[in-house]
Amino acid sequence: MNRNHGSRANREPTGEAEPELLSVPGLPKDATAIIAVRKLDLFPGMVTVVSIGQGQPSVIAAQEAIKAERVLGLLLQRDPAEDEPGPEDLYQVGTLAQILRFITTPDGSHHLICHGEQRFRVLEFLDGWPFLAARITRVREDDTLSSALEARLVTLRQQVQEYAEALPMPPLELINAIHQLNAPGPAADLVTGLMDIKAQDKQDILETFDVRERLDKVLARMAHALEVIHMSRKITEQTREAMNAQQREFLLREQLKQIQKELGDTDETAAELEAVAKAIADAKMPEDVEKQARKELKRLQRMPDSAAEYSMIRTYLDWLTELPWSRESEAGIDISEARKVLDADHYGLEKIKKRMLEYLAVRKLNPGGKSPILCFVGPPGVGKTSLGQSIAHATGRKFVHASLGGVHDEAEIRGHRRTYIGALPGSIIQGIHNAGTRNPVFMLDEMDKLGAGGFHGDPASALLEALDPEQNSSFRDNYLGLPFDLSHVMFIGTANVLDTIPGPLRDRMEVIQLPGYTEEEKLEIARRYLVGRQLATNGLTAPQCTFEEGTLTAIVRDYTREAGVRNLEREIGSVLRHVAMGVAEGKLETVQVKPEDLGEILGPPRFESESAMRSGRPGVATGLAWTPVGGDILFIEAARMPGSGKLILTGQLGDVMKESAQAALSLLKGHMGELGLVGEDFERLDVHIHVPAGATPKDGPSAGIAMFVALVSLFTGRSVRSDTAMTGEISLRGLVLPVGGIKEKVLAALRSGITRVLLPSRNRKELEDIPPLARERLQILWIDQVYEALGAVLEEGP
Repeated sequence: MNRNHGSRANREPTGEAEPELLSVPGLPKDATAIIAVRKLDLFPGMVTVVSIGQGQPSVIAAQEAIKAERVLGLLLQRDPAEDEPGPEDLYQVGTLAQILRFITTPDGSHHLICHGEQRFRVLEFLDGWPFLAARITRVREDDTLSSALEARLVTLRQQVQEYAEALPMPPLELINAIHQLNAPGPAADLVTGLMDIKAQDKQDILETFDVRERLDKVLARMAHALEVIHMSRKITEQTREAMNAQQREFLLREQLKQIQKELGDTDETAAELEAVAKAIADAKMPEDVEKQARKELKRLQRMPDSAAEYSMIRTYLDWLTELPWSRESEAGIDISEARKVLDADHYGLEKIKKRMLEYLAVRKLNPGGKSPILCFVGPPGVGKTSLGQSIAHATGRKFVHASLGGVHDEAEIRGHRRTYIGALPGSIIQGIHNAGTRNPVFMLDEMDKLGAGGFHGDPASALLEALDPEQNSSFRDNYLGLPFDLSHVMFIGTANVLDTIPGPLRDRMEVIQLPGYTEEEKLEIARRYLVGRQLATNGLTAPQCTFEEGTLTAIVRDYTREAGVRNLEREIGSVLRHVAMGVAEGKLETVQVKPEDLGEILGPPRFESESAMRSGRPGVATGLAWTPVGGDILFIEAARMPGSGKLILTGQLGDVMKESAQAALSLLKGHMGELGLVGEDFERLDVHIHVPAGATPKDGPSAGIAMFVALVSLFTGRSVRSDTAMTGEISLRGLVLPVGGIKEKVLAALRSGITRVLLPSRNRKELEDIPPLARERLQILWIDQVYEALGAVLEEGP
């Protein structure tokens, strides 16, 4: 080998400034200069380029090896990211390299063309040198060629040839080199150096001194590489075949279209697209909508029907063409005929009927006016939903119903983006589509039960645009992505309570309160509607089953206590099912149900007059309460006992109701002289106020007057009249303040057999909302001060 390669004259000229090298003493004879490398590409017997970067120690080490004409040790770094590795950062086994040439490139980096000579192991690193230097020992290996090694060498040659032939451009030099090597060790090193594997895996093979074990590791790596390249080739071929099949199918389809065109025949897809184009023309869309529809149709015509997007665009065009952009269904408005329809379908509800007739009158005089947004609020079972159907019947419109109870996703109102798989328009556009006209009566049921807003959006906020007469002329559904005019739709909302409807949404609607029914109204509804409907449901005719006078009254009084008539219809259905069973068995032909028969059919009465049972003794007063399902009566019981001046409250009372009880007791203590209680020592008494039905939560200030009356009754020994109920908030000055839910509370008193009610005078403005029958049958007393209540309800006593 030529040893003059290390002279300065044999270095590659670059035109760049040479690195400034330190003057270092010569290495001892038993020491070797070491260079750290990040990639292990040099094995014994190989010639390759080794990059040493711009690090000063590596350059000095290379220069020293060249100057002394000695070999250079190459060690792999454990962490390639380390810029200045120390002895502890290097593996202990490396390759001794003879430097054939030193090259410096214009960018200042340095490269060595090296010939790998032999493996070595570091014995110890030396200190005091500006580069890494170490004492080493050379690793010698057995060159004996056994039959086992020869078999492995033959296998390795076959694998290398198979691998090379599998590559797009087979490296013939590698095949020739491996076939010329007869020594198994160098052959394994050559293949390892050229394989694309991790540096740590190459280091593992470098540290394998046993030739047989080294060959086994190289064979395993080569087998894995062959498996990967075969799998890659298989995937490539499958992909090419699939692409060829698609291209072939496309060409055949195009040829078929041309052939059919020449023959005057058309395929189904073309006929389908022509039908879509005709539907667009017939839909009478607004100009911007039709423009978008035709744009999508052009995309569809240029697209093969096997494309994934074809069905999505086709469905979108179906929705656009089937929506009633201009279709309306409205007969001539006849006010008298509409009044007959409303009266025939519903008993009572005069205020709502009057409002609907007003709407029809305005519509008749101004056909282009905006439709109102009505909201019916009332307890369950009073006919809110069925009233919407009657309005549609009276106005000659289609009726659409959408239940909002439990809806928690904004997309259910406004639809999904059509880029999603399975996307559909929201419930409003779907309802308009199902109606087939752009001016139906659209009922949004259970608006107070909309789900709360979350990460799915707020469905209540999504309704704001649809229910605003100033905005809904350009309502935009997410799926359509185009404005749709909702100003012709008559929206009607229903709710049991207004409190849970957000303020902005409530502000967009005209709220109409529906009161609960009186006993007489329930009887009339049962005779007119419920009995006939349940007879048909249970397969009976009117002659087969009749109700004796007083039977329906007994069902209303003893088996139902509700604001609506839903449970009443269930009880009537239970009676008729009992009769139907007898008729089906042949035991009965005609039946007249009497009041005394109800015990056997429906069981013992479920309700009784609690006012008479719980009143008539000191310390008990009857209050009136409001609930989401109507009004109810509330009993306040007070008791006294020796103690330490505590106030005990039971009955699952809310904070506001507890404060009302405390205010009532404070008012009592502050007016002991006027009440004749001067001798009472409240410091030695405990007062207990209990509101029965303890499993039901109760809250609100309207029981304040009843609590005060119960306490006065307890301490004066004078009973409260059992036919009287009261409601009102009290102040510490003895004023009776107004409360809400007067109409529901008065009807609850009427249902419970109460004949006198005490109401705050400041609620007198709500007298018109109380049904006339309730005003006739109840004695209503208006009070301003608590003493007025005491004089009206306390019986004579000590």
